[in-house]
Amino acid sequence: MRQPWNHNIHYHPQILKAVPHGAERALDVGCGEGMLARKLRRVVPEVTGIDLDTPSLELARGRGDEIEYLHGDFLQHPFEPESYDVVASVATLHHVDARIGLLRMRELVRPGGALVVVGLARTTPRDLPYAAAGVAVGYAHRAVKGHWEHPSPTVWPPPATFHEMRDLATDLLPGATYRRHLLFRYSITWRK
Repeated sequence: MRQPWNHNIHYHPQILKAVPHGAERALDVGCGEGMLARKLRRVVPEVTGIDLDTPSLELARGRGDEIEYLHGDFLQHPFEPESYDVVASVATLHHVDARIGLLRMRELVRPGGALVVVGLARTTPRDLPYAAAGVAVGYAHRAVKGHWEHPSPTVWPPPATFHEMRDLATDLLPGATYRRHLLFRYSITWRK
């Protein structure tokens, strides 16, 4: 049986590479059915996932793993500041105000920890050549790997453009690495 694949799952390895050595606690913001949380649990002893979507959390909890799944809004949940070595988020930031979301995630990262965001952004006319290449590469991946559709709610179109997200990351996360990816995603990696 093939491993599930989609544009979001494609970038999970990048998140796992950013986990600091010796990390003890990780938070998956917008964990959905828990796929990334389970991968994080392989390298981090204590993992928490949080999401607002009840059906997705029921799927996650049904796996019987050793992950704490919280139902709630990460912006409002009473997490202790600087309580995680890794804060990761995939395809969640565009569901909230990006500035507020990045600031909240930033405050949850311990000194020496990492914030890793993989997100979606809106394409502008100047992005069209990049988008066309992304469509071709996406079809090639689907032909080989298939496509898994996640059960979580979606937001389309994303409110911010790729360029706006790059500027926001530069403004809020000094020293962060922003990358535009071919499969209609960007990533932000920041060490506190």
